[in-house]
Amino acid sequence: MTTATHATTLPAYAASTENDAWHTYLAQIDRVAPLLPAGLMPYIETLRQPKRCLIVDVPIRLDSGGYAHFEGFRVQHNTSRGPGKGGIRYHPDVSLQEVMALAAWMTVKSAVVNLPFGGAKGGIRVAPRALSRGELERMTRRYTSEIAVIIGPDRDIPAPDVGTDGQTMAWMMDTFSAANGRTALGVVTGKPVTMGGSLGRQDATGRGVVTAAREAMGRLGRPLAGTRVAVQGFGNVGEATARLFVEQGATIVALQDYAGSIFNPTGIDVAAAQVHCRDSGSIAGFAGAQAVSTEAFWQTPCDVMVPAALEGALTAARARGLDCRLVVEGANGPTTREADDILRERDITVVPDVLANAGGVTVSYFEWVQDFSSFFWSEAQVNAHLERLMAEAFKAVWDLHLERKITLRTAAYVIGCTRVLEAHSVRGLYP
Repeated sequence: MTTATHATTLPAYAASTENDAWHTYLAQIDRVAPLLPAGLMPYIETLRQPKRCLIVDVPIRLDSGGYAHFEGFRVQHNTSRGPGKGGIRYHPDVSLQEVMALAAWMTVKSAVVNLPFGGAKGGIRVAPRALSRGELERMTRRYTSEIAVIIGPDRDIPAPDVGTDGQTMAWMMDTFSAANGRTALGVVTGKPVTMGGSLGRQDATGRGVVTAAREAMGRLGRPLAGTRVAVQGFGNVGEATARLFVEQGATIVALQDYAGSIFNPTGIDVAAAQVHCRDSGSIAGFAGAQAVSTEAFWQTPCDVMVPAALEGALTAARARGLDCRLVVEGANGPTTREADDILRERDITVVPDVLANAGGVTVSYFEWVQDFSSFFWSEAQVNAHLERLMAEAFKAVWDLHLERKITLRTAAYVIGCTRVLEAHSVRGLYP
């Protein structure tokens, strides 16, 4: 059987470079392919091909009375294990290649934690801070109407991502429901609790990151209490991660967001930093820590480094300068291929994104289940179920990593890809 190269597996309409997120994903599949069961190899190409890519024009009326057009995307990478699942990103750098990669990582991630979902992702190329609330609502509703042909509670379920939140999901749910003449709570997750959202969803990704870190540190012979942590990114995921680390007795020694980096070897008051960020828009200028350069942040002496912003942030140069024992990926695809190899050579353990940040999709699954049953759980129940599933998934990945002497990333991909391809082989092709 001939294995296709990257050049032939990238859709012709998606211009790409060797360093983009899609090629990072393809390289990860190439690395894991020889380790998959031989009987599944005839189906390996399904992991390299997005099932469906939708590109839409999103025109809106501006507050000024004029019009603006934005480019939107929704990609369904694989639905062999269930309906597509994945966030909606509003960011000026959103591209088809990025959304393809994010959808593919969702496929693997859902399978690693054994959820009945496939992988999907969406986004609009826009700077959301440049739009008014009314313009954001009109853009969101128009985008929802454009992608409504492929989403639905049993087809593809969006969720928040970078630049979007519970309000965005409420607008999407209402738009889809109005068009279909019925309230469809399950069409999106990450909604406000008053509209069928789940308790615990806001902190879910951060809680999963901290749970993964705790499991990893325990196996490395270190308690989480007293651990020094640096967190790159201080949005929803980074803020929750830092706050929950502190609740576990860890010390946050460095934070970074889009506008600045701060460091305090004795510990940063995360609650105070969050207030400062809310008031000023960034952690830059926070009085409880000293400002450092972007590159100095990556050289912070710590026990755990958490990249929790955008993909590709942990480059080869930064990997060479890391001064930590453990990297826990709160973002999707934050570590480049070259950096991954360097971290392995330096014996720095990496808990990969498809495991570490799976808390968000896990509680999204809980929300989806609660919406269908119209029976909602307490926050304690949600958190307990989340930590149990994360711990079970971590154990399976760790045990395979030891058994086959492979990295945690490779072990996670072996588990996730095997589950996806098994489902694909059993379902077969129609027609």
